[in-house]
Amino acid sequence: MLAWTGFSLAILSLICLSRYNLALGMTVAAVTLAAFTLSLAELGQALLATFTDPSVLLLAGVVGLIPMIGGALEVSGQMDRLVGNMRIGRKPFLAVSPAILGMLPMPGGALLSAPLVEGGAGADTPADTKAAVNIWFRHALLLVYPLGPALIVSAKIARLDVYQVIIFLAPAFLLMSALGYLLLLRSVDGKIRYKGRFSLCGVVTPLLIILVAPGLDFAAKRAFHLPYPEIGVALGVTASFVLAVAVGRLKAADIRRVWQKMRPWKFSLIIFAMFIFLNVFNLSGIPEALANINLLPVMLCVVVAFILGMVTGRIQTAASIIIPIFLYRYGTMSSAVFAVTYFAIFLGYIITPVHPCVSISVGYFSTSMAALLKRLSVPVAIAVLVNLGIAFLII
Repeated sequence: MLAWTGFSLAILSLICLSRYNLALGMTVAAVTLAAFTLSLAELGQALLATFTDPSVLLLAGVVGLIPMIGGALEVSGQMDRLVGNMRIGRKPFLAVSPAILGMLPMPGGALLSAPLVEGGAGADTPADTKAAVNIWFRHALLLVYPLGPALIVSAKIARLDVYQVIIFLAPAFLLMSALGYLLLLRSVDGKIRYKGRFSLCGVVTPLLIILVAPGLDFAAKRAFHLPYPEIGVALGVTASFVLAVAVGRLKAADIRRVWQKMRPWKFSLIIFAMFIFLNVFNLSGIPEALANINLLPVMLCVVVAFILGMVTGRIQTAASIIIPIFLYRYGTMSSAVFAVTYFAIFLGYIITPVHPCVSISVGYFSTSMAALLKRLSVPVAIAVLVNLGIAFLII
């Protein structure tokens, strides 16, 4: 009874605090759970296991450096050059431009893609449609982007290779793209008038900077037997950042400005807090108790996962609860089951008002939350039903 009380309070604090600060929410949840289930020695064991694990240390460094790449591209103007030289139709532009900016996590990132959507969509497009397009396509590519922090961390928790799970997440990405086109972009007409001459270098250079990280990571993992798989992504992300600084000719003052704006330590702290919570959770005895609850795996991986994605507004928060429970009950999680679970969390995450990008888009495009959620509800509902059907087939 005492353990269940501690677990309930831990989840409650995690859900409430993670809306404002995920690292704080995870830490408070871990301490709360430990206070009811662990001795001081066991809590020390959980902390030691976190801060001495090379994989966790590497992952924290990687996740902190990824937003620095985006900040360097923004400060140097490379991101603006990329978007300004794509020279594609209005519908592809509205899908691709927010997706490109979504690849690199930035605080308030929805505000960066919103002006592109506003300019590309035109005044004749309803405000709720523009807001929905900004949210939908900004996040769709993250389902298969190997440097997305949420995907990296979730795959790490599930003990899976990120490139393996991407193969199984590809159908979800295609479904998202199709639904976005048919239900959000189909009514958008006209062409975009670009300013200035086309520059091939303006497209290739920033894309190279962005793609060199996953390229080197994939090559290193396939060419060498790495003692820790995070070494590959660390090499790739470092190379990408160095290239962004060199191409952008950023000086020390510029890098300092990027550091202050992107606040990379916040992303690193999330990793440490998350694994502290996971280590406390594994020692608490709660996994054993949860394993005895008669809950169908489909319900856990789709229904509960979707609800947690909505309630928390964070993919990492929901994944850190669902995946450990599944692992304890069933031993391992296949890439297919991971994909179904991750997609369910993802769908709850992109439609919840708790998600900062949702509220930011509502404010920027001067629409109402009700109108935006109504616009997103149909594609999300279809995706949930398709995901649920696939879950019944594979689980």
